[in-house]
Amino acid sequence: MMAACATPPVEEMDRAHDAVIRAESDPNAVNYAGNLLVLARDALTRMQNEADARRFDAARNFAAEAINLAERAITEGGAGAARARIEAENLLNLLGGPLAETTNAVNAAQQAGNLDLDFNALAEDLELARRSYNNGRQSFAANNYNDAITLGQNARSLLLDINGRLNEAVQLAGRK
Repeated sequence: MMAACATPPVEEMDRAHDAVIRAESDPNAVNYAGNLLVLARDALTRMQNEADARRFDAARNFAAEAINLAERAITEGGAGAARARIEAENLLNLLGGPLAETTNAVNAAQQAGNLDLDFNALAEDLELARRSYNNGRQSFAANNYNDAITLGQNARSLLLDINGRLNEAVQLAGRK
């Protein structure tokens, strides 16, 4: 029993290093399970500190912890990417209709001529929304789901703002 504790757990430590490197090389783990990667890296540091202090059982335990955390980071990273993909796809698919409807509403408001609106500002914001939407589609196609979500949310926010300004102008015109 003393002999088992007196030798460094080189094989376990090497496997721990390999597992953490593998997880840090996985883009999904990095993007969607970064907290687990930090914990795995910390377990590696503690493993090395324990090995340097010749506390080999503790080093072995930290090696096992690092391996477990790295494997969880890969698994949870894949699941996080799948969830983000679905969220981005749903968001972007739902924006096509509102983008067209808002474009039509701005055109109709401009033709009405009796609304107190800055149509140049509306056109600029509508173009920003369209660009955000198109860039979101490109990010989605490139598997950059977090970017696609952010861009989709930006487009949705711009559309909501434009529609709010249109509704407010219509209500004010109706009161006159």
